[in-house]
Amino acid sequence: MELYAERGFDQTTVAEIAERAGLTARTFFRHYADKRDVLFGGTAPLTAAVTGAVAAAPAGARPFAVVGLAVEAAAELIQQAPEQVVLRQAIIDAHPELRERELVKLADLATALAVALTDRGLDPWPARLAAEAGLAAFRVAFARWIADSAAGPLTLAVRNSFEDLTATVTPA
Repeated sequence: MELYAERGFDQTTVAEIAERAGLTARTFFRHYADKRDVLFGGTAPLTAAVTGAVAAAPAGARPFAVVGLAVEAAAELIQQAPEQVVLRQAIIDAHPELRERELVKLADLATALAVALTDRGLDPWPARLAAEAGLAAFRVAFARWIADSAAGPLTLAVRNSFEDLTATVTPA
């Protein structure tokens, strides 16, 4: 990621990435499909955190509360390296093809979350709705946090975002 920051994403080659990592280009391609994947390699731990939080949620918890716990679990992982996350997001934001890849990864995360909710007994369509709404709240929280990560941890931004969404859709 540092190479992307130093040279620019478009100007950085796979050979340079591999050399910096002490790998051959061939070894690089055993781990990544292309240089874009370097930015998206942390998806599996996020998915595991989200689905694990759903499985561990109290049995009687309301579905959207479970989604909140799951998204907070993901936020907990993400906020562990704030400088790297801010740098990664700046690189992604500067390139439409990376923004597109990010949206695909978030859609995959929403699908995993919906499946986990379905495994808890929620019907598939409400599970999908809760998962998508939760990821929308997460995206807003993440954007706020990226804009001002000194304002507090990402988990707090996520909680605030969920509270804002709930207040917006709950009748007074």
